[in-house]
Amino acid sequence: MTVPFSTPRDLLRFAVSRFAAAKLFFGHGSAEAYDEAAYLVLHTLHLPLDRLEPFLDARLLPEEVERVLAVIERRVTERVPAAYLTNEAWLGEYRFYVDERTIVPRSFIAELIPDHFSPWVANPERVANVLELCTGSGCLAIMLADAFPDAVVDAVDISPDALAVAQRNVRDYQLEGRVNLIESDLYTHVPFKKYDLIVTNPPYVNSGSMARLPQEYLREPQIALDGGPDGMDLVRKIVAGAGERLTPNGVLVVEIGNERDFAEAAFGELGLTWVSTSAGDDAVFLLTADQLQTA
Repeated sequence: MTVPFSTPRDLLRFAVSRFAAAKLFFGHGSAEAYDEAAYLVLHTLHLPLDRLEPFLDARLLPEEVERVLAVIERRVTERVPAAYLTNEAWLGEYRFYVDERTIVPRSFIAELIPDHFSPWVANPERVANVLELCTGSGCLAIMLADAFPDAVVDAVDISPDALAVAQRNVRDYQLEGRVNLIESDLYTHVPFKKYDLIVTNPPYVNSGSMARLPQEYLREPQIALDGGPDGMDLVRKIVAGAGERLTPNGVLVVEIGNERDFAEAAFGELGLTWVSTSAGDDAVFLLTADQLQTA
């Protein structure tokens, strides 16, 4: 009798075929079926995520095969994002715990943090206070604390469930003394002080796009996605309140995904600066404290 699956190569081929046939959507860390299949196979088998080749033809135990097949089946039949299946998500070199209580971490702002938002933040070593609104799993707050080692980061979210996930990640990175988690509807319960930097990746999906979301996105907390009719409901509140919260040289950085047209319609008179990321020049805008005085 021929065993249908005996090696990671067998499982990888099967997963790619199943994912393609099911027309899965890949928007939570993987760009295509092969990448996601390789990740799920390696993670489930507790193998290094960056070394597939040496293990492709290793003989697997029956229980190992069963574990991988179960993960593949859930990904296909339930459309569960891979991050929820593995309880982890990566932004660059940073690994974060994640589950269904929070959106899967993904942000183009993460690409800008290692360079300290240069040239708009002129003196990174002088950044003392950072505010991150809509923190979710706490991923950006942790990266900000790492990039600005002399800063205190206040990380805000309206969802106590999301903050419970963030607390676990803050603890994992041993940043309890520098990342303060605050349950608040944006600025409402944030103690008033001046910030050198305000960063946010808020809910910004417009109503039309919400109605067309792939099934994978429907597995996430919808409060973390829905930005109202034009996607700018929360962004308007963030922009309106940022001016009085920023230091004279402070900046506000906002991610808005594919909503540049709506952002320009809402805030174009302020003179938005569009920051280049791997998504192009349309996903993240920046405003200085001076610009926000007219908001």
